[in-house]
Amino acid sequence: MDQNSKTQINEDGDEISNDSPIEQVRLMVPITDDPTLPTLTFRTWILGPITNAILAFVSQFFLYRQNSISISGTCVQILLIALGKLMAATLPSKPVKVPGTRWSFSMNPGPFNIKENVLLTILATSGLDSPYAITIPSVRKIYYKKYLNFWAGLLMILTTQLLGYGFAGIFMKFLVYNPYMWYPFTLLDVSFYRSLHEVEVRPKRGKSKFQFFLIAVVASFAYAVVPGYFFPSISALSIVCLFWKNSVTAQLIGSGRSGFGIGSFSFDWNAISSYLSNPLGFPMSTIINNAIGFILLLYIICPIAYWTNSNNARHFPFSSLELFDKSGHYYDVSKVLNHSDLTFNKKGYENYSHLYVSVVYLFLIGFDFASITATLSHFVAFHARDVWRQFKQAYRNNNANTEDIHNRLMKKYDHVPQWWFFAILVLGIFLGILSCEGFGNQLQLPYWGTLLACLLVMIFLLPLGVLRATTGQSMDLVVTSELLMGYIYPGRPIANLVFKALTISTQFHALSFFTEFKLAHYMKIAPRSMFVAQVTGTIISCIVSVATSWWLLSAVENICVPEKLPKGSPWTCPGMTVTYDNSVIWGVVGPMRMYYPDGVYSMLLYFFLIGGIAPLFVWAVSKYFPEKKWIKSINIPNILGGASMLLIAGAVNYWSWITVGVLFNVIIYNMYKNWWTKYNYILANGLDLGVAFQSLLTSATLQLNDIYGVNWWGLDVGDHCPLAQCPTALGVSVEGCPTV
Repeated sequence: MDQNSKTQINEDGDEISNDSPIEQVRLMVPITDDPTLPTLTFRTWILGPITNAILAFVSQFFLYRQNSISISGTCVQILLIALGKLMAATLPSKPVKVPGTRWSFSMNPGPFNIKENVLLTILATSGLDSPYAITIPSVRKIYYKKYLNFWAGLLMILTTQLLGYGFAGIFMKFLVYNPYMWYPFTLLDVSFYRSLHEVEVRPKRGKSKFQFFLIAVVASFAYAVVPGYFFPSISALSIVCLFWKNSVTAQLIGSGRSGFGIGSFSFDWNAISSYLSNPLGFPMSTIINNAIGFILLLYIICPIAYWTNSNNARHFPFSSLELFDKSGHYYDVSKVLNHSDLTFNKKGYENYSHLYVSVVYLFLIGFDFASITATLSHFVAFHARDVWRQFKQAYRNNNANTEDIHNRLMKKYDHVPQWWFFAILVLGIFLGILSCEGFGNQLQLPYWGTLLACLLVMIFLLPLGVLRATTGQSMDLVVTSELLMGYIYPGRPIANLVFKALTISTQFHALSFFTEFKLAHYMKIAPRSMFVAQVTGTIISCIVSVATSWWLLSAVENICVPEKLPKGSPWTCPGMTVTYDNSVIWGVVGPMRMYYPDGVYSMLLYFFLIGGIAPLFVWAVSKYFPEKKWIKSINIPNILGGASMLLIAGAVNYWSWITVGVLFNVIIYNMYKNWWTKYNYILANGLDLGVAFQSLLTSATLQLNDIYGVNWWGLDVGDHCPLAQCPTALGVSVEGCPTV
């Protein structure tokens, strides 16, 4: 039956209409189902947990490195289908009896099918997302020199991972079963899974997709040993710094880590794709929008503010993860913090100094402020009318509008009982309060903080869910949660971290639950099987991530303290350093002393207004010039978020990412479209997987034994531009820097 036909015959021989209200869904999603296909099979229960645990270990292991590892879900999909088909071809199909019971199961219930592949992948890829709450014990131990009880940390991390599933049950009816909530990116998954399970004939003198994937993995693995062991410096080469070794200005211009990155480039795929994600997988419009934001921040706004010495910007480095005092030295947090209970010391602060940040750090915070209002404004301007129309259609006649073909086909499966969601919600809240109030109040957050985080998620989850379901766009509550807790409960850095983790992790997992459940809805997977796979995968990945983190914190000496690490050591933790800095800014000093009313950076709050106005301006221009279709491609939230990783990644990563993205998505796409269509995404995943294998092997066998590479000039993981971290203001004296 043609999936675009307007009618089909159901199992009883009755004609029913294909009434999916979304055209894209009608074009991409089949309107047939085979309920006999098994999903929670022996293969699923073997491959799923094992792959999940491996991915969780790898993701957590590389979280602390200079360049983290990013493994795409697509890459995992390809591996799992290969392993699944291998098991289907080799395992015996004879039923196996469970000793002492009447139960039996088959190790090989038939061919590895598409439903099994989807469920297995969702279970396995739960391990790709390192729990954000891992930062709590890490920051507390590394930077605040305070041990956190293992059980307090584990309970809090479990809470942040599971609470989202509890909240998801409240909005399932509208955000999953409503046919107008269609989640655009799930259609890419539907298409990809279907292509994986289509029989592919290898062309004469050509290569199948899987053969090409294996070649890409092997080539990437072989090359990655060069930047990973023999020549780490090619991760951020700066030509300018090699010629002008004694000039602060020249190194500031040339540094790809701490400056403008002119003449710098990376020859390390891990550096190119780790923080900004794989450039081969992004549409050109996204690359352009992100590039605009990066250029606007680094080459227009920040230089103007820096060279005009706004807020004494030249007293500090141009771009730095560090925090500074008024003299340009690193901020001594111990002078403004009571070490006994990690609370703010007001008298010490008044006798010491305001808190200052580099100009790039400052305006990245401003861009974060603007992105909050820009996302809401962009949604209202470009999508609110369509969403409101869909909302009215969905509830004008509730039964008629939710009974599309996919809901009818799913009726044969039992839905998840509502009490399952409420049980997880109540358990999550209980564990959150227990971890905060118990264990000597090591997490600082009182019980009402857990309840307030739940209330914040409850308020924002529906609009954020509608935003993702109808437009594919996402917005997080990071700055909102930090700002709110910073004003309500100032002077407590761990409490701010915990509140932020509770808020953003709960929101993230709820939205991920909706997206994955919609995919299962389109693929006609039993809801209860889907629920079991999601929760099981989350719990396994959580436990493995916690164990890995605790092991690394004890096994790697001076982890996350670059000045004390051996030369060439990758355990520099730039992401963790940013998290610590934020805990100082929002938790220790607090927004009242950083911004309004007593801060030196109060003007930064105007970015909220700028973010709200900019999308409205783009919308107005697009209406005034309707013939210029490209205007609607200007996405202000994407522009503002384009430079969000600049402090961690640096200009060298951005320019390399943009260059590779343009090469594949413009030049190769236009000149070799057939090749691009067949191999682009396969190459992207092969490169990622090869680097991941090599980095894991090198780290596990050499780096954990303090062997970081050949001891020569190229062993430095930096960019050989040390003077780029120096201030340029007259008379400011900093150790290791020439005084201007």
